[in-house]
Amino acid sequence: MEWLNYHHLLYFWMVAKEGGLAPAAKALRLTHPTLHAQIRALEEAFGEKLLEKKGRKLELTEMGRLVYGYADEIFGLGRELLDAVKGRPTGRPARLRVGVVDALPKLIVRRLLDPALKLDVPVHLSVTEDTAERLLAQLALHELDVVLADAPVNPGSGVRAYGHLMGECGTTFFAAKALAAKVRPGFPGSLDRAPMLMPEEGSALRRAMEAWFEAKKVRPVVVAEFADSALAKTFGQDGYGVFIAPTVIEEQVKRAYEVEIVGREPGLTERFYAISVERRLKHPAVVAILEGARGKMFA
Repeated sequence: MEWLNYHHLLYFWMVAKEGGLAPAAKALRLTHPTLHAQIRALEEAFGEKLLEKKGRKLELTEMGRLVYGYADEIFGLGRELLDAVKGRPTGRPARLRVGVVDALPKLIVRRLLDPALKLDVPVHLSVTEDTAERLLAQLALHELDVVLADAPVNPGSGVRAYGHLMGECGTTFFAAKALAAKVRPGFPGSLDRAPMLMPEEGSALRRAMEAWFEAKKVRPVVVAEFADSALAKTFGQDGYGVFIAPTVIEEQVKRAYEVEIVGREPGLTERFYAISVERRLKHPAVVAILEGARGKMFA
């Protein structure tokens, strides 16, 4: 395997940048002969002449210009790396890698991520949707910056992570027009024996709904169960059953799926968390998500 001596490349880059051996030697605090020897070693490694003397000046050869262009990019990236590590602006889009638990409503996710895309610095957003367990495993390996979830970290998960509560809200029940007209009177008692589209078995929201139904003494007929809440809304739009969504997005749900409100239940609470490996959030885009949720969306 061929290896590039980056010290030699740096010396060449400085000579080309400073315009000669003498100013580069002064900037690098090296002797003139030492610097000359390092550049000769780089030329021998490449098998190409990089600098040539014209009069009293050194000028780049054609190959020298090519190598200088690459060196400029390499050491420019090095400066950006140091800036990124030190938390200074780098001038390139900040990368934000978000994991989204598949049970979360897409309209909620869209609104939660909005503040991250409105920062003064550009953000390159990458979103992965999966189960909480798989996303937490990726978070532990630093493949994600944050996981958006509907429940805090399970103490038995084995992943050292922290759940930051973004906010909570009540629940709204929706249905297609004909079904809504039928079950709206007498809500919530009218949900007894009504067709219901439920979150998947074992999810935090499913457990909360079942406890709420028990407290209200109603037993709806479970028509279907969904891991993907957007799919449940699509089935609800087609009249297959009543479905739920967080009250904070009820207007968007009504418009997007052309459904009507059956009733609201403030006591059936949905909570939303930003999970990170840091107790104190540092990524500016993640901080923006948390502050936007707490300060506006769930205020």
